[in-house]
Amino acid sequence: MQHAVGSPLPPPHQPGHGPATGWSPAAHHPSAPPPGAVPQGSPPPPAPGFAGGPAPHAQGQMPHAPMPHAPVGGQQGAAGPPPPPMPDTTGHVQLPPGGPVAMPSPPQGAARADTGATTLAVLLIGPAGAGKTSVAKLWAEHRRVPTAHISLDDVREWVRSGFADPQSGWNDHSEAQYRLARRTCGFAARNFLANGISCILDDAVFPDRPVVGLGGWKRHVGPGLLPVVLLPGLEIVLERNALRSGNRRLTDEEVARIHGRMAGWYGSGLPIIDNSQLDVPATARVLDDVLARAIASPPKW
Repeated sequence: MQHAVGSPLPPPHQPGHGPATGWSPAAHHPSAPPPGAVPQGSPPPPAPGFAGGPAPHAQGQMPHAPMPHAPVGGQQGAAGPPPPPMPDTTGHVQLPPGGPVAMPSPPQGAARADTGATTLAVLLIGPAGAGKTSVAKLWAEHRRVPTAHISLDDVREWVRSGFADPQSGWNDHSEAQYRLARRTCGFAARNFLANGISCILDDAVFPDRPVVGLGGWKRHVGPGLLPVVLLPGLEIVLERNALRSGNRRLTDEEVARIHGRMAGWYGSGLPIIDNSQLDVPATARVLDDVLARAIASPPKW
């Protein structure tokens, strides 16, 4: 049996040292003649401008195996069949595309849904200082199924240069960045849900703007989105807002104006949680109860 094998490589040459003991410059090519020498019986070298033929080899020594692109079987110039596709060994994982999120199916024969084992898409609505972010994070962290928290403010602040702060004046630029952030959050939520990861989003959605607010979220995520309003009293919202810093801290006048607009959710049919006297863990438990009722008896929103 013939084996096309190569000789071992020489050790790396280091500056200031000669060739390693036992190695010659041509050791990795036993058949290579000294520079300038032509082996006896070998054809003359090709003329300049022409590609050389097979490399000469010593008598009795097996030639190297042909390259994969070399003609085989005596068919000069004939292209062989294309090589088979290489197997995918890069660790690529096929992810299903995210489509509109459907309403979760009510449990069969159970009085109360187990929200901890259900894949959900939740929208937590409330004014600045209502505790949306804190409640959403805690609720997501303590679920048995994988759950992601997507904050609209966090996504909106991905814009570093040219960030449109609405406190500097609401205009088309800030409006466009808000809509872009909502759409980005919707894409992320659908992709998470399609891969078995629940999502809870938080945003200050106003009831007097149904097309842009709740209607926009339903378009971005899907009809299975479960909205819940978190609405403590105005004095609680003012106290929590005073603890904020940066562009997330609003003036008292702005907080009062937003809180007044949020009162329009009363009578809308959405579940409302007044967490004025509740800490974050207690509010997360109430949220779980509200979602369980919404799954067992989906409301018409």
